[in-house]
Amino acid sequence: MHAYLLEGDEGRILVDTGLGLPGDEEAWEGIAADAIVLTHMHPDHVGGAERAAEATCALVHQLELDYDQCVRVWGSADWPERMAGWFRSHGVPAPVADELIVQGHAVAPFIRFVRDPRLLREGESLDGWEVLWLPGHADGHVALLRDGVLVSGDVLLHEISPAVGLYPESRPDPLADYLGSLERIVELDPRVAYGGHGEPVRAPAARARELLAHHERRLEDTRAALGPEPLSGYEVSLRLFGDELSPPQRRFAVAETLSHLEHLVARGQAARGFADRTLAYTAT
Repeated sequence: MHAYLLEGDEGRILVDTGLGLPGDEEAWEGIAADAIVLTHMHPDHVGGAERAAEATCALVHQLELDYDQCVRVWGSADWPERMAGWFRSHGVPAPVADELIVQGHAVAPFIRFVRDPRLLREGESLDGWEVLWLPGHADGHVALLRDGVLVSGDVLLHEISPAVGLYPESRPDPLADYLGSLERIVELDPRVAYGGHGEPVRAPAARARELLAHHERRLEDTRAALGPEPLSGYEVSLRLFGDELSPPQRRFAVAETLSHLEHLVARGQAARGFADRTLAYTAT
């Protein structure tokens, strides 16, 4: 995960803070930052926020929606159990879903987010950088833009297609959100984007168009996997991604599949119902 130190009109802005593993606090020693911006609440971006804030004495900034979800997830002792139950409702077998509980409790102790940050608003200026709300990869994902430079977090990456999954207590159609964010990047046409992982994106609008086309193909594949018989999100993920994935990979595969299924439902190209008390989908 990349963190960035940006020059502002009156100071410096630290963007993202890593997972927050023991010993990471040494990374912030000597860093002069006047503000910290968290692009989104995923653990590898928000986990070290408290340590970074303590080391720099900088005020943490976060979109309100993102902070609310941060509290629900990382401030709740039962989030792994709730997540596992939600996956079971989409047909994920109990042993696979229960592995999520183990993983969730393993990473949670390292996540030290900051309570009551300064809440960001879409379109505001933070020390000369424009705040953009670009949801999809995360509901409350923000990016910073100035003079054609987009600090994009995980909304736009060089070689990776950012994960767009449906999770409990989230916005209902994250893929629609993400497609809208990509279209906005095309319209803004920045000259370079610095993402949360990998190399800089030297042609952000072109990369956004590639990702728009990628998800249209994935939607076609998802629709082709459906038929008249109800299938759970887990069953559809097996058709799309195969059955050789590890439990963590399966979690992402199911969440990604569900985001595409729900977008097909919103388009009127699939229907959602129940089969044996499990949420299931059919073609329309």
